[in-house]
Amino acid sequence: MSYSKVVELTEGKVFALHNTFPLDGRISAYPISARGQSVSNCYLLKEESGALLLDTGYAAHEAEILAQLESLIDPDLPLHLLPLRINEFMSVGNAMAIAKRFNVVECLAPVPEINEWLEFEALEPSGGNNGNPILPTTILKPLHPIEIGDRYIEVMIAPIRLISTRWIYDAATRTLFTSDMFSHLWTDRAEGPWLLDEDEVTTTSFVRSFLLNTRYWWLEGARTDSIRKGIAEVFERYDIETIAPGYGAILRGRHLVEQQFAVLDEVLAGFDRSVVKPGYVALGLER
Repeated sequence: MSYSKVVELTEGKVFALHNTFPLDGRISAYPISARGQSVSNCYLLKEESGALLLDTGYAAHEAEILAQLESLIDPDLPLHLLPLRINEFMSVGNAMAIAKRFNVVECLAPVPEINEWLEFEALEPSGGNNGNPILPTTILKPLHPIEIGDRYIEVMIAPIRLISTRWIYDAATRTLFTSDMFSHLWTDRAEGPWLLDEDEVTTTSFVRSFLLNTRYWWLEGARTDSIRKGIAEVFERYDIETIAPGYGAILRGRHLVEQQFAVLDEVLAGFDRSVVKPGYVALGLER
């Protein structure tokens, strides 16, 4: 059963657009053996003068996401798009559909022509854009804030990543948006809960297994010192009350934030080449 819901994380400021999917071995963000339900999270950061949408969701959820946005913003409100991982369908799948329906004034990206990354419909033989809008592209500048009204949103290159990935920090709500990191919590029920508080605990062994059995399989035997340093700098620099990943449950509360960063650091320390040697990983091997 699919589940679609908008959750207001901070009154009038941040909204999570939840759309669930079954875990059946087809989503690379989760171990092949994982079963149950998880959720893709797009986030709308809203001000009176404009809004910023982080990720645009899977194309399978197009109708739900368009309806969710219509419930939150006027079609004429200036809307900025920021796909956190332009190489991934969950980030870019509905960008064109949203641009056709809403007043998208720019798409922030690490490439100069974002339309070339968002064209999932066949181009016309004449070379036209098949009726799709041409999105103005703004090149992302790490640690250069995005202005939405009087609100400043900070953009950073993710300190741990497989492909080009951005993390976002919103000082107004003390929220860190982490794309595919801290995405390891799912449930048996499509309705969640998808917002967890300080009573929830994650074990080191679980996070270790999750990373090795997803797109971070390469970490074991890598040199992780620089990765750990980059993550620590994010934790020390920003006052984080909420971790908002692109997949899975949102983590809220300072104690839980501290615990999640500590667990990740411990796991990465155990992956370092000084502790364990790298080795060949057979397809489908779970660790």
